[in-house]
Amino acid sequence: MAGRFLRLFRPIARGIPEIKPPERRVRFNEKLFWTALVLIIFLVMSEVPLYGVTTTALGELAALRIIFASSRGSLMELGIGPIVTAGLILQLLVGSAMIECDMNNPEDRSLFTSASKVFSIVLTGVQASAYIIGGMYGTLQGTVAIIVFLQLIAAGIIVLLLDELVQKGWGFGSGISLFIMAGVAQNLFWQSFAPVPAVGESRSFGLFVALAQTLSGGQPVSLLWLRENQQNPSILGFVATIVAFLIIIYMEGVRVELPLSYAGYKGFRSRYPIKLLYVSNLPVIFASALFANVYFFSQLLWSMNGQPVPGKNFWLDLLGQYQTVTTGSSTQVQSVGGLVYFVTAPRHYLEAIGAPAKSLGYLGILIVFCVVFSLTWLEVGGLGPSTVAQQLVDSGMQVPGYRRSGKAIESILNRYIPAVTVLGGVVVGLIAGVSDFFGVFGSGMGILLSIGIVYQYYETLMQERAAEVYPAFRKIFGG
Repeated sequence: MAGRFLRLFRPIARGIPEIKPPERRVRFNEKLFWTALVLIIFLVMSEVPLYGVTTTALGELAALRIIFASSRGSLMELGIGPIVTAGLILQLLVGSAMIECDMNNPEDRSLFTSASKVFSIVLTGVQASAYIIGGMYGTLQGTVAIIVFLQLIAAGIIVLLLDELVQKGWGFGSGISLFIMAGVAQNLFWQSFAPVPAVGESRSFGLFVALAQTLSGGQPVSLLWLRENQQNPSILGFVATIVAFLIIIYMEGVRVELPLSYAGYKGFRSRYPIKLLYVSNLPVIFASALFANVYFFSQLLWSMNGQPVPGKNFWLDLLGQYQTVTTGSSTQVQSVGGLVYFVTAPRHYLEAIGAPAKSLGYLGILIVFCVVFSLTWLEVGGLGPSTVAQQLVDSGMQVPGYRRSGKAIESILNRYIPAVTVLGGVVVGLIAGVSDFFGVFGSGMGILLSIGIVYQYYETLMQERAAEVYPAFRKIFGG
């Protein structure tokens, strides 16, 4: 039974917009259509500007905006940030047993989903208000501020419903994954082929356009190995992106296979794969959500307190110290100390070498939180040894040489799953952090997430296609 906290959301859930799950089997082509439609709506919203605001530079938050499918000054200003943050808060509460929730119970799962939706809408309102009050769009008149707030709330609800539409079975995978993948793909394309002038250079921003301009001008290609402005995409960043892709693809295939046999079919054997990246890319998403909120709220408090210089307010200094930097005609706020300084990745190896304390601090904090979120997700996501063991027993499977018992299988899984979970958290933290140090396109976290999502979509599409052609496979895939 659900705890008191989740039961509070039972009456509220009736007033929340909801997408009904399909009452029939949705065919492959129909799922493809709805998934494509959701993606198109997201891309259109990313290009529709908010009425009443002007777009400014992204600053240090640019890399995290990629992960949260956020587009500065558009209807997708908040992206999927509120949804991810709401899920993170509730999952931590469940994982720490502060609220009661049995994820194997359909009623509890339904209430958990309702609570996530309510929290998402509330956090959308909180972040929208904070953007306006904190001066993210400058000084807005009362009527304009209300209009901007309503636009962000409406966009947040639409994103929530689009994600639910995909997850309820009308599309493939989840809307969150789809939006992250689209955001990273957009950034990769922009950094490669953007024709706009680069900051601090006469060449274009996109690497390959800049490369064509360099060659046509008879200049050496080595000029693009490290560009004049380190934030502009370089050949080093492109090479690092390729290397990161290859490493992550390899890591996706590393696994331990547990031999299994079917109790009802003697001689019929199978294997249960325990991947190195056992909990997939979720720890990176949660760590990104945490870092983004630390940055956002610390900058908000700094702005609301009159933008004090470091040393004026101890608690603000502890959370985050900032300074305003003017480059040409643009003005940006940069972190120079406090907690936020250590949760902001260096975006170039020269910056990483020049600030070793920041680099090591960021890498250490990222790895620790990836491990913590990996272990938390074991129970919250139903991936723990006891849950998996019970699922295998219920499926009529056993480990050869052991009696058909959940305890026996659980004891074997306990040898692998916790260790693989911790190791996987360390690996994803290292890949995401070190990749950023070399200026990879789309950010280290973005590359890690996009490859994991593409891999999941590949598996899902292959299963759906096989089940469409051979309906008997549907039972094997659990459909």
